[in-house]
Amino acid sequence: MADRDAGHGFTTGFVLGAIVGLAVGFLYSPRPGEETRELAKEGLEKARDRTTELLERVETTTADVLKKAQEKLEEMERVRQKTAMVVERVEQATAEAMEKAQRKLEEVEGPTK
Repeated sequence: MADRDAGHGFTTGFVLGAIVGLAVGFLYSPRPGEETRELAKEGLEKARDRTTELLERVETTTADVLKKAQEKLEEMERVRQKTAMVVERVEQATAEAMEKAQRKLEEVEGPTK
């Protein structure tokens, strides 16, 4: 869970850092306005591309994690079903063994009063 928070925090920090960097660049740039606007445009495009790339990676990773989680859930359900079948068989065998033991005991002791 902390990994998800860190990834989101990184993306937010990256975008905010790019915006702050551009603002500082505008304030202290010795370049003419047209050149500064072009650099800002390029910087924003790079930031947008990087953000898009990060979001795609997050989507891919999330899809992979969800797929693995679904597979594990399905596996756990199969194990649960097998376990339930085994428990049912053990209960039946135990009941049969107890009945058999009771009959044997009655044979040895004779009928109860």
